[in-house]
Order: sequence, then structure tokens, then C-alpha cells
Amino acid sequence: MAEITFDDFLKVDIRTGVVVDAQPYPEARKPAIKLWVDFGDELGVKKSSAQITKHYTPESVVGKRVMAVVNFPPRQIGKFMSEILVLGVPDDEGEVVLITPDKEVPKGGRLY
Repeated sequence: MAEITFDDFLKVDIRTGVVVDAQPYPEARKPAIKLWVDFGDELGVKKSSAQITKHYTPESVVGKRVMAVVNFPPRQIGKFMSEILVLGVPDDEGEVVLITPDKEVPKGGRLY
């Protein structure tokens, strides 16, 4: 594992947001859900495509607090422009489980 400095870590802007809309994304190569995540007044609503269909449906993620990297450049995912990277960890089968704060925290709160 390559080590990084604390300054390297600070370059990655990870924030808390709330999923305000989610839609199926059947055109994606792998099953995915299109997400719109509200990060509060400073950043507003950003969108992402997430391969989370094993554990989540569009209906089940609306209102969920998630953690996401917000300072990557936008990336074209098929016909959808992804602006953020919603974070998760793999379960025993390699399927994504979303990272969520275990308490209510303000939208846009930065990980430290």
C-alpha cells in the first residue's frame, strides 16, 4: 500500500449529501442508479451514476445521507454526466454498500 501525506488527503474533498432524486439507469453497461445529491447551499445538487442495484432501489435511496468525493472532474457515464463519486465499500460478494454517517449531520459537511 502506497503511503500519502496528510496534505494529499486534504486534497480529496469528501462531503455529506442527501439523495433528493434517484432514477433507474437501464442504459448503463452494468446495472446502475442515477442519483441527485444535495450538498447544501455551498455546493447545491450534484449528480452521479452508482452501481448499487444489488442492495438499493431508486425509492430506497431517496432521503438517504451519503458520502461523496465532490472535487473530481465531471465524467461521462454513457449519456449521463457524473459530477461526484458516491462512496461505498464491498460486501462479501463484492457488491457496493453505501457509506453513510450514523448520526444526523448537516448537508455539505466535510470529512476530516
